[in-house]
Amino acid sequence: MPSDRARFLRAWLQNPLHVASVTPSSRALAQLITSEIGVDTGRVIELGPGTGVFTDLLLERGVRERDLTLIEQEVGFVAMLENRYPLASVLTIDAARLGRHLQGGGKYGATVSGLPLLSMSPRKVMAILRSCFHLMEARSGFYQFTYGPRCPVPRRILDRLGLKAARTGWTPHNLPPAAVYRISRRPELWWQHGAVE
Repeated sequence: MPSDRARFLRAWLQNPLHVASVTPSSRALAQLITSEIGVDTGRVIELGPGTGVFTDLLLERGVRERDLTLIEQEVGFVAMLENRYPLASVLTIDAARLGRHLQGGGKYGATVSGLPLLSMSPRKVMAILRSCFHLMEARSGFYQFTYGPRCPVPRRILDRLGLKAARTGWTPHNLPPAAVYRISRRPELWWQHGAVE
């Protein structure tokens, strides 16, 4: 929608380090990043939903609106998300501190991230991953897109947290073209739910 594109451009101009793009992600990227998520996934965390392009696909794939926790810090997007997804939980908190706010809320089946990890410090990226994996079930995935040629989470951070990354796909039908990575616990750590807390 033109209004969504205008919102994104304004948000990017105001805070280019916190907004991943000047325009919302394409439907092709939304289909790719949500392709392994469905009705059986259960509760889903979405980081940086923006105008809800990924959120819409999650709903289409059978995730219940009340099972969505949307983490958005850009004030211009928050009221719009609350209006569009009234049954979802919309939180304006730092993704690196999710564990403090969602403790006791049950386990999540996946995290979908639209955050610009490449513009963040390694410490911040580690804190975000720790928070999300602390809240997710043992075999859950953290889905992240990137415009770069490799996983946006460096190998040293993955190793330190006991995680692995695999590219699930790439789409040229996005501006710019983007790839999606699934980050998950290493198999030997699946039995240890707290391995990366």
